[in-house]
Amino acid sequence: MAANQFGQLNIQQKMGLVVGVAALFALIAGVWMWGQTPDYRLLYSNLSDRDGGAIIESLQQLNIPYKFAEGGGALMVASDKVHEARLKLASQGLPKGGNVGFELMENQKFGITQFAEQVNYQRALEGELARSVESIGAVAAARVHLAIPKPSVFVKEQQKPSASVVLSLQGGRLLDSAQVSAIIHLISSSVPEMSAKNVTVVDQNGTLLSSSHDGPVNEGLDASQLKYVQQIEQSYGRRIEALLSSMLGANNVRAQVSADIDFSRTEQTSETYKPNQNPNESSIRSQQSTEVLNGSGLNASGVPGALSNQPPVPATAPIVAAAGAPRAGAVGANVSNLQKESTVNYEVDRTIRHTVLPVGAIKRLSVAVVVNGNRKVTDAKGKSVSKILSDAEKEQINNLVRDAMGFDQNRGDSLNVQFAAFDEAKEVVEELPIWKQPEVIELLKDLLKYALIAAVILFVVFRVIKPALHPLFVVPEFKADEMSAEEDEPEDFSPKGPGYETNLQTARDIAKHEPKIVASVVKEWVNGNG
Repeated sequence: MAANQFGQLNIQQKMGLVVGVAALFALIAGVWMWGQTPDYRLLYSNLSDRDGGAIIESLQQLNIPYKFAEGGGALMVASDKVHEARLKLASQGLPKGGNVGFELMENQKFGITQFAEQVNYQRALEGELARSVESIGAVAAARVHLAIPKPSVFVKEQQKPSASVVLSLQGGRLLDSAQVSAIIHLISSSVPEMSAKNVTVVDQNGTLLSSSHDGPVNEGLDASQLKYVQQIEQSYGRRIEALLSSMLGANNVRAQVSADIDFSRTEQTSETYKPNQNPNESSIRSQQSTEVLNGSGLNASGVPGALSNQPPVPATAPIVAAAGAPRAGAVGANVSNLQKESTVNYEVDRTIRHTVLPVGAIKRLSVAVVVNGNRKVTDAKGKSVSKILSDAEKEQINNLVRDAMGFDQNRGDSLNVQFAAFDEAKEVVEELPIWKQPEVIELLKDLLKYALIAAVILFVVFRVIKPALHPLFVVPEFKADEMSAEEDEPEDFSPKGPGYETNLQTARDIAKHEPKIVASVVKEWVNGNG
């Protein structure tokens, strides 16, 4: 039946029907292919030409679809293949970052000269150092130039190596003094006999970053010192708030601390001398004794001869000698003066003290504390009432803060505790409008995409296919006046009536254009024996 209806269409209707059906199938296929298109995500950006070619070749071998974005500056792959692609490329050593490392030494040519080998080693070392510097988050790219002099046997002609580093930083990123110092020490520690003073660091704008490290003393506060001051202030502030919050409740106390830190490096050496308290317990350094005899000393006496050289015979009777007469055999001893001297030197009681004062000592603390003097508490009935602090409680809070901060009047510390009613109005956080939220935006994009697809399908169905199929389903309608005329004037159906010719022509037109209807009517007549 459908074939008969299609055969009754003219050429234009047939062409319209075929085109509509083909457009519908093409639209369905396009929608299906659009739904199957993968969502691309960024794989790598800012690749060098060498790394980009190697990565594309590897992706083609791995059958991973890719495309370029941002004018060829970014390489994108399917979102479900990003991690797999990165891991497989990393196993192949890609990307290399545009710097040649020690892999250059793996492909040494046979018969290479010593000079070429030294140049390759220097290139490899520069590449490895550049890769190490690029691993820092704020650094996008780096180039390292090494100046390594030839060794010399003469001490006066020996030169120290030096290095120059050019950094390309990420957009909106900066390097602080500590990071620059880390890069300098990284380079100097990687080359033998290189001093940190011989390393120069420059950024992509031509700014000398290593200038603050040339002198022996860095003027002003660096980032580490400022961070240390901030840590000290926050530590004291948290200590005070934690102590008072346990007594007053949370969000009823605010504390701010200002610390004056001494970062000067001071060394003191003192030497003191004290008198000896007890000489008997003191150590003797040196001792000297001297005896001086003035006079004739011991003189020989007696009769010269052999008799005087013999020992005296024991006396048998007392001999009384005359006064002043010398006794025979006696030795004279005339001593006029005897002088003795003794000198003792003791160790001196000396004290030498060398003191190095610590860097970062606290010179002064200024603490300001605000306490909610009219806080809300819950009474025995469960109602929220206001409680005002008494004078005793205020004094107790003041003493607690003094002990928590380690108040030292001699150091010049200051403390100010204020009691005031807090404004309990909650801070209104402005929420992002619903049409600006990322989730809603993504949902709207998906809805718009599917709505567009549905609109195109409806347009094809109702504007192309339906008009082409409309003649197949149209039933001829008889005009009301003709039907009424047929009912009112039955006599016109006679062969000699005035409406006979008109009705006959109408029947012929119906039979010509709608043969199936006519056949159906005739069939009903035959079956009904009409």
